[in-house]
Amino acid sequence: MKTGISLAIGAGALFSLSAVAQTAPEVTLTRIECGTGAKPTNVAERFTDTFAYKDLNLTFTFSCYLIKHGDEYMVWDTGFTPGSNPNAPKVGIAERLAEVKVKPEQVKYVGISHFHADHTGQLAPFAGATLFIGKGDWDGVTANPPMQGANAAGFKDWIGANARKVETLTLDKDVWGDGTVMVIRTPGHTPGHSSLLVRLKSGNNFLLAGDAVHFRENYESNGVPAFNYDRAQTLASIERMKKIAANLNATVIIQHDLRDIGKLPAFPAAAK
Repeated sequence: MKTGISLAIGAGALFSLSAVAQTAPEVTLTRIECGTGAKPTNVAERFTDTFAYKDLNLTFTFSCYLIKHGDEYMVWDTGFTPGSNPNAPKVGIAERLAEVKVKPEQVKYVGISHFHADHTGQLAPFAGATLFIGKGDWDGVTANPPMQGANAAGFKDWIGANARKVETLTLDKDVWGDGTVMVIRTPGHTPGHSSLLVRLKSGNNFLLAGDAVHFRENYESNGVPAFNYDRAQTLASIERMKKIAANLNATVIIQHDLRDIGKLPAFPAAAK
C-alpha cells in the first residue's frame, strides 16, 4: 500500500496545476456590480501610511464575482447590502444571479476575501453554500466582542446551533481540487484576508485581489493603508501576488478600482 501511495505522489508531481486545469471542467468568471462610491475618496488620507498619493482622488467600486465550474457555482465576495448606505447597490446579488439563470440554492461555495461589510453584506441568500473564510477573520467575527471592523451581523446564519457550513482556512484552498479555482492566503489587510485565483481553459488567468490592495497605485508602489491589520504581512502578500501574476501570466483585478472593471467582460457576459 505504501509503495502505491509513493508512486501516486511521485506521478502526481510530474503534472503541473496548469496541466490539470486544462483537463478540468469548463470554468467561467463573471463580474457582478455590488456598489459604487457615491463620491470620490481622497486616498492620501487613510490609504497610505507613508503620506503618498498626494491629491489622488478615486471613486471606488464594489465588486462581486460568480465562478462557474462545470455545473457547479461559487460566489466570491458579496458587496454591500442593497440600500444600506449611499455606496450600496440598488439591485441585490440574488437578482443579478437570476439574470444569468442561477438561483442562490445552486451556489455550492461562497468565498469572502475578508470580513468587512462591503464584502459580506449579501451572504444571507446562500443558505446551502459552504462559506470559505480565513481563520484569522473567522476568529475576529466570532470573538466577544467581535474584532473592530468585522461585520459580525453578516455572518449570523453561520454562527449558533443551526449554523450553516463554514470552512476556516489557514492555508490556500484548491476549491475543486483541480487547480482551476484557488483561494490564496494574502493576510495583512485583515488577519485572515484571502484573494482568489481563477484559471480558465483559454489560458487566461485572473487574480482577484480582495482588499490586499485597493487601487493600482497602491499595488504598484507597495502601499499600505494606515488601518491595515499588519504592515509586514501586507507587503509580503503584495509581493506574493506580483510573483503569482508573473509566473502564471495572470491578470490582477483590483476589486475596488474602477479602472479594472474592463479587464472582464461586461455583465452578464463571462470570461471563458
